[in-house]
Amino acid sequence: MTDRLTIRRATAADAALVAAFGARTFHDTFAADNHPDDMAAHLADAFGVTQQTAELTNPDYVTLLGYIGDALAAFAQVRRHDAPDCVAGPLPIELHRFYVDQAWHGRGVAAQLMAASVGAVREFGGQTVWLSVWEHNARARAFYTKCGFVPTGTTEFWLGPDCQTDHILARALT
Repeated sequence: MTDRLTIRRATAADAALVAAFGARTFHDTFAADNHPDDMAAHLADAFGVTQQTAELTNPDYVTLLGYIGDALAAFAQVRRHDAPDCVAGPLPIELHRFYVDQAWHGRGVAAQLMAASVGAVREFGGQTVWLSVWEHNARARAFYTKCGFVPTGTTEFWLGPDCQTDHILARALT
């Protein structure tokens, strides 16, 4: 079943909404596999209203909000950011965040949001989109593979004092 997603760009007025949704979906996805103190530190650092306001007003970021009816179902964020050396494609733009509420998994929301995210990458002039994904997030890795992303390397991701390994994936845009 595919649910119709309405997508709009977030503005600074959405900072509290993005912070709360991002923190909740990150926690729902990763809390069971991480120490609670590490999770709390990361959430406080990455998903505060101050952090989201800075991102939402930065011209190097585009944040997309996906709604099913009045319910926020997903959000994605692309940004102009230096790509790691293992991303060899031309004009790379990062898919920095891609979160779908668990209630909407498997219902076509992610595919619709990915298409909109690729559109935002193109608006930045990107010809390559890249991302990093936790090595233990099999569901996300499978989705990205289905979307045409291929592994290009690895990087460290710090969750509090815990150094984890993320896979870097990239996809050329045609």
